[in-house]
Amino acid sequence: MTAHPAAPSRRTLLRALAALPASAVLLGETPGLLGTALAAAPPNGSATRYTIVPFLNSNDGTVDVYQSDDATDFRLLRSSAYTPPANRIRDASVIRHTDGFYYVTYTTHTWQDPSTTIGFARSSDRVNWTFLYDYTVPVAGLSRAWAPEWFVDSDGSVSIIVSCSTVNDEWIFTPYLLRATNSALTAWSSPVALSGIGANHIDTFIVKTGSTYHAFPKNETTKYIEYATASNLTGPYTIRRTGDWAGWGSYREGPALVRLDNGGWRIFFDGYGDGNYYYSDSYDTFATWSAPAALPAISGTARHFTVVKETVTGGPSLARNVTRSFRSANYSTRYWQQQSSLLNLPVVSASSTTAEKQAATFTVVAGLADGSGCSFRDAAGNYLRHWDFRARFDPNDGTSTFARDATFILRAGTASGSVRFESYNYPGRYLRHYAYQLRVERSDGTDLFRQDSSFVPVTAWA
Repeated sequence: MTAHPAAPSRRTLLRALAALPASAVLLGETPGLLGTALAAAPPNGSATRYTIVPFLNSNDGTVDVYQSDDATDFRLLRSSAYTPPANRIRDASVIRHTDGFYYVTYTTHTWQDPSTTIGFARSSDRVNWTFLYDYTVPVAGLSRAWAPEWFVDSDGSVSIIVSCSTVNDEWIFTPYLLRATNSALTAWSSPVALSGIGANHIDTFIVKTGSTYHAFPKNETTKYIEYATASNLTGPYTIRRTGDWAGWGSYREGPALVRLDNGGWRIFFDGYGDGNYYYSDSYDTFATWSAPAALPAISGTARHFTVVKETVTGGPSLARNVTRSFRSANYSTRYWQQQSSLLNLPVVSASSTTAEKQAATFTVVAGLADGSGCSFRDAAGNYLRHWDFRARFDPNDGTSTFARDATFILRAGTASGSVRFESYNYPGRYLRHYAYQLRVERSDGTDLFRQDSSFVPVTAWA
């Protein structure tokens, strides 16, 4: 539960404004939060789909629905998709349940008011929602129940983790677990407090890997997101990292994690002090993280969300072990062409020389790092890879670094028949032309970037 970022001083004084309570998710083939999505590139003809249902920075009475195929560039699917019949909707957490419906649970009041209920709604298509009920959280002396978050465990059980405060200290929150006692998600067990994280920790988001639960709570005293582990969902948790251990800075809240197609983990969090929403990636089981980057397009608009990841049909397709040429989607006379080992985008036509046509012809093969991705080989057997984010061709040296540099994940392009090529080891960066040179650049969420990074596979020039 967060207040408007334009008034951080009020939030500091009341401490309520940072209260984004506990959330949790188990990744894998569970039919819950992530559907059937795996940590691998989607197969030919399929696509990854990430869905978020944030409330608005300007309005906590409704939620929008956004989707993305890369967990970076989120695009609006439906504005004001759900407005509850009464009260507010904040901190909506979304799940796809085993019955095929999407469910959201949410905070029902604004941060200033006592709030003893959490709300529920469901949808068959993510854009049309039906109110189900408000549920009174049975915690003795309850003052506020904020930010309920779905959790699906490895045994298939469905729970909600909600942060609660009591009337004797309304701004000190403790995460509680409510377990669903029926498949309709209408009956809940008695609340059980999570142990070991300690007082004045909020926004606890948990992911499970193997038999270990990894928790990311926010320390409301220091304003840093911390890290803890436990062997049971309810704890006891041991806090392993404190302070600015991950390099995200302070005045960060609302952490939420999701597994990327290349196996890495991405954390999203709200930089409520500066108005941005950030992401950061880890590839060593949460030990180190990339420098935080602001999400394009939705920073300053979306507030407190969790992510549903699914693999869906209808994605882009590109045949392997065939030769193709690649035409720019927005400069229809220009094609990929190797020039002195670098990949550029010159004009190629029927009057081009045989050598020029050959340099604009490539063999598409299965990705060196992930067979569901793709790699590109020239006539000499060299592979397209990025080096200092410049696209170039080099011999395969057999290393895992080279394999990742030379693997790209197919994403849908902007024009009919076009595709985009996302870097396998730098998610959110795409092969994009600039000044007719091909580079691997970070998406800025604009239509121009999407057009510049879209290419049409066509019959090979040679």
